[in-house]
Amino acid sequence: MSDFAGKVALVTGGSTGIGRAVVDRLADGGARVVFCGVDKDAALDSEFVTGVVADVRRPDEMRGLVDLAVTRYGGLDIVVTAAGVQRYGTVEDTPEDLWDEVMDVNLKGVYLICKAAIPALRRRGGGSIVIVSSVQAFASQTSVAAYSTSKAALNGLTRAMALDHAADGIRVNAVCPGSVDTPMLRWAADLWKGDRTQQEMIDEWGKSHPLGRVAKPSEVAEVVAFLASTRSSFVTGAEHKVDGGLLAQVPVVLPD
Repeated sequence: MSDFAGKVALVTGGSTGIGRAVVDRLADGGARVVFCGVDKDAALDSEFVTGVVADVRRPDEMRGLVDLAVTRYGGLDIVVTAAGVQRYGTVEDTPEDLWDEVMDVNLKGVYLICKAAIPALRRRGGGSIVIVSSVQAFASQTSVAAYSTSKAALNGLTRAMALDHAADGIRVNAVCPGSVDTPMLRWAADLWKGDRTQQEMIDEWGKSHPLGRVAKPSEVAEVVAFLASTRSSFVTGAEHKVDGGLLAQVPVVLPD
């Protein structure tokens, strides 16, 4: 594939899960990619892909990430925001510091990287921003007050930026996955599995989706790649569900 030849991409949360699949897909398509993660395994230095340890909550580190992409690869064309955390709790029992952590990573982190990146995208004559949101921007589980709120806010931010920067040639779209087989999902499965195995818990969650399984990160990355490419040149301000039909159904079934 060469659909991203000559393009430079930046991916937050690119060391694992959906973010890692996006890095691989863009690089396979010929892009030069800079990504960040929060652990030492994020560090990578190659001709085509550069990974660094950086915290999306720190504006100086997000500015540094954009500067790295521009100085190393010559500019910036694509931004994908895949960094995120999941925490459980109702409004009543969620500690304030946990609420702030979710909002700072999931929402403020997107604001900070986009604030740093938009001038660089504008200098290239435009580009694409793809925000990894969630089906929980539309419909919530119980006990995910902070997470669901942060994802709904991301969809609002997507629309706002799409309007504000359309004249700059910058398109902004959100991808809203259902359950995806990532380290974060497996962490959640361990938390809630009870007497079951981790895989049994994931398989059970998969049955909630009409396609009968959870997604692979690469399946989400392919939709991100479409939105990042010129193939979606007239698509902006939109929310794209990648959920195996999860939100197409209502929990009322007819008898056999």
